Amino acid sequence: GSTYSSKVFRVTFLTLAVSVAVPLLGVTVLLDCPIDPQPISLKEPPLLTGVLEPNTKLRKAERLWENHLIGPESIVNIGDVLFTGTADGKIVKIEDGEIQTVARIGHGPCGGREDEPTCGRPLGMRVGPNNTLFVADAYYGLYEVDPNTGETKTLVSTKTLIEGQKLSFVNDLTVTRDGRKIYFTDSSSKWQRRDYLFLVMEGTDDGRLLEYDTVTKEVKVLMVGLRFPNGVQLSPAEDFVLVQETTMARIRYYVSGLMKGGADMFVENMPGLPDNIRLSSSGGYWVAMAAVRPNPGFSLLDFLSEKPWIKRMIFKLLSQETVAKFVPKYSLVVELSETGSYKRSFHDPNGVTVAYVSEAHEHNGHLYLGSFRSPYICRLDLQHV
Repeated sequence: GSTYSSKVFRVTFLTLAVSVAVPLLGVTVLLDCPIDPQPISLKEPPLLTGVLEPNTKLRKAERLWENHLIGPESIVNIGDVLFTGTADGKIVKIEDGEIQTVARIGHGPCGGREDEPTCGRPLGMRVGPNNTLFVADAYYGLYEVDPNTGETKTLVSTKTLIEGQKLSFVNDLTVTRDGRKIYFTDSSSKWQRRDYLFLVMEGTDDGRLLEYDTVTKEVKVLMVGLRFPNGVQLSPAEDFVLVQETTMARIRYYVSGLMKGGADMFVENMPGLPDNIRLSSSGGYWVAMAAVRPNPGFSLLDFLSEKPWIKRMIFKLLSQETVAKFVPKYSLVVELSETGSYKRSFHDPNGVTVAYVSEAHEHNGHLYLGSFRSPYICRLDLQHV
């Protein structure tokens, strides 16, 4: 009887397995996929050797104001007073260790993903020549904020179409010393900041670099067809603008009058996905990586880049929040020379001290590390790394 019962078991098991698998497959085929991924060809990531050799230098950073700030993405200073924008839509100042709200561009409630578009999300921030703050809010647009009174002034609203396209994800900005021109990125006209993972995984190429003239109030489109343009930085001589193209792991430059062609690559095939870029005191640039592309090792991003069908399956079944959990924690900041070569790198494998990093802002011999998802700012003493 035992062979009979094992046969029955096998048949029952197979019937069960098939009856579960077939509908699952069917459902997966029928399920809508929120993204339409395109194959992207990335070169093999650079080897993490030489100046890129992994180290634990970022672990020497100290966490400041832990659990008193949510997602301080970008950091600026006026004297020794720091300013940052947080995930709950606030622009705050930190003076003598005290955190105070200066302004907010959106309005509450804040908290969930669905609140973000009304709550607002201040991302890139810069100080203008009159010590006012220029702020890029992902949902509302470009603003000027008086840090003393908290008064906010709209410069470019996302309600305005620019050359027929909407601004859906205003990200970062850089300002000329005279305050006349502001260069800023719109990461996509399709995806909003809360869907940044869709933007990376789909490989959408509708990002733009734009220029706002504070005198004529005109907005010009300088570059189109960018895949997730993110951080922007004027060169020290203000003769070109650098734009980080996150999805492509590279930095491009824009020179006015330059024909948009092959001459606009500053750094290609970076060891991670670049987020914000800021000047370093050596005349070069600090670049914070939103994720790394380990080599040697396995880079999930590179693995998926040529396989849109796997991406489709993943996003049919899993939410962005779930997928984000599979991205390994690894914090990396690199310093580039003025010509784009790597000078040094600071790592925190597994994100022990610095869990995530979006920007490295140098002030007074220290690097202040902001992050769009950590509840603190980290400070690294550059004298002691």
